[in-house]
Amino acid sequence: MRIRVALPDDAAAVVALRAVVYPYLVRGVESTRKMIAKPLPEEGWTAFVAESDDRVVGWVSAQRAAWTSTADFGDISLLHVHPEHRRRGIGTALLTAATGHLTPLGIRRVRAWAQPEALPFARRHGFEPSREVRYSALDLDPAPAPPDPPQGVRLRPIVELDPHLLYAADVASAVDEPGDVPVDAMSYQSWLHDVWDNLGLDKVASTAVEVDGDVAAFSVVKRDGDRMWSDYTCSVPAYRGRGLARLAKTAALHRAAANGVRIAYTSNDEANAPMLAINARLGYRPVAAQWSCLAELT
Repeated sequence: MRIRVALPDDAAAVVALRAVVYPYLVRGVESTRKMIAKPLPEEGWTAFVAESDDRVVGWVSAQRAAWTSTADFGDISLLHVHPEHRRRGIGTALLTAATGHLTPLGIRRVRAWAQPEALPFARRHGFEPSREVRYSALDLDPAPAPPDPPQGVRLRPIVELDPHLLYAADVASAVDEPGDVPVDAMSYQSWLHDVWDNLGLDKVASTAVEVDGDVAAFSVVKRDGDRMWSDYTCSVPAYRGRGLARLAKTAALHRAAANGVRIAYTSNDEANAPMLAINARLGYRPVAAQWSCLAELT
């Protein structure tokens, strides 16, 4: 077994591994290849794979949390090992590589993610569970009916929008998003890289709600074949309480289904009662859970 920095040509093997461990996550081969090949320097992003007999059996990524004003905070994402290769020290080796990357960047506090069965591993390595996230799925056959927007409200595919307008709505709505740290420092460049220029972004299915020319709500769809991920659905604070986030998500799901998507996945913090209620009304069913876990680096 060896741990090494991930390479763009690992993308297909990484996606195949993720499908085994996290079948409810959606990221295609080409978007994974780009993620590995072209990270933003200011985010300090990198990833490591574990190999056994030239086969990728583990993965982890690590980066500075550039989206928050909280100082010295980093993120370790999706540390996972193929079920047939667990309990051999691979997870520990990947975690050591990730923290070893973050420490020279001045990161002192870090968040990682763990499925419930992995919480004992997290605790052994100094991570304490913080927040629970629910993963949910929705079958899109038959497709949801197209929503009927009220007078003065317009539904637009985001491909028609100036991305600056969508970014501004994203920033405004993310300030009070439940989480371990506030999402209050995402730059436009980071947003373009992570959202607008993501190769999996379906700009036709992704839908914005306009009210008097303002982007009041939107729902982002990332797609891989006949599977999609509702990456973010929100409404700007000034427009909340009018059902606009549900309107945006329903329209996005309808458009995605009309273009061949058959199953939709999403995730929500368990404290995000409004979004969980929207998903329940749309028919989503829980399929998995994860916990964010926090630790201090020494």
